[in-house]
Amino acid sequence: MEEALKEAKKAAAMGEIPIGAVIVKDGEIIGRGHNETETGCDPTAHAEIVAIRQAAKRLGGWKLPGCSMYVTIEPCSMCAGAIVWSRIEKLYIGSMDPKAGACGSVFNIPQEKKLNHFVEIETGVMQAECSGIIRDFFKQLRKNKAEEKHQ
Repeated sequence: MEEALKEAKKAAAMGEIPIGAVIVKDGEIIGRGHNETETGCDPTAHAEIVAIRQAAKRLGGWKLPGCSMYVTIEPCSMCAGAIVWSRIEKLYIGSMDPKAGACGSVFNIPQEKKLNHFVEIETGVMQAECSGIIRDFFKQLRKNKAEEKHQ
């Protein structure tokens, strides 16, 4: 999760929502990602999708058997679907997202019995650090917007 946090910090430095993800296979990181939606003008460039694309290229195929993903914030429905379709086996989540999370909060797509793949999920991994980086980001964003209004 420490590596996913490093990715989240990269996103924050770019002005992106600070979410980071890494994919691990056999103890080695094979995919990394951080949000790039604003800088890339791409609504699908979430940290999880970026990491999945990188891992798939590295392995030479779209299926990621034997892989685990570490992500700082609970994935949205798009990312949860990609996690299922890519056949990731285990998902480690730092902090849950009660507004848009699709891995246990609002929905639980990776563990939907009607789908053809079931993902193990562990939550609360480095929760304080993961929730802190996003909380601080939005706090600063609100402060900046308030200052702009008063100028």
